[in-house]
Amino acid sequence: MARIGVMGGTFDPIHYGHLVTAEEARVQFGLSQVLFVPNHYPPHKTLDGVTPPEHRYHMTLLATVTNPSFAASRIEIDRPGPSYSIDTILELRRAHQAGDLFYITGADAILQIVRGAWERAAELLTLCQFIAASRPGFPIDVDDLRKFNVTGNPLANIHVIEIPALAISSTDIRRRVAEGRPIRYLVPEPVETYIMKHELYRGAGR
Repeated sequence: MARIGVMGGTFDPIHYGHLVTAEEARVQFGLSQVLFVPNHYPPHKTLDGVTPPEHRYHMTLLATVTNPSFAASRIEIDRPGPSYSIDTILELRRAHQAGDLFYITGADAILQIVRGAWERAAELLTLCQFIAASRPGFPIDVDDLRKFNVTGNPLANIHVIEIPALAISSTDIRRRVAEGRPIRYLVPEPVETYIMKHELYRGAGR
């Protein structure tokens, strides 16, 4: 039975922290593939604060194309309106009926989900496994997850991994580009080239 990882996000831009997290999750959980799913527009951000979807998709494609176990998906890019993970997971479950889905996310996001802040969070937690990534020194407190859990889900399907490269952030990368500072070794070289070619993030840091 195929085990499919799903890494959603804005990917504005995608960076090595995302890639290291996906690879670590793939190895630890025996995933046959990790789908990177850039959203069309995140529900929690205004449209003028996000790089257009096609730019973010192409950067994701460039960053993942060299790994045969990675794939960039247009499932949210091609779906109009804000991107909700519940819709994506339901669609992927229909497409991979014989497989298990593992949603890969960060510490902040998993806390938001158990607090019920995501669209249909209680239902979402019943549809797949969750791999919650934290960085060294900032562990995910499972007791906190249980304490703030409003979904009624026992949370047995949430697994925690620690990723050193999560100290890298898209926010910092955008700020560095706006300030004319280097981003080499923070993002894959083709992504850096794409950012420079299309003059992304040249305005004020976001």
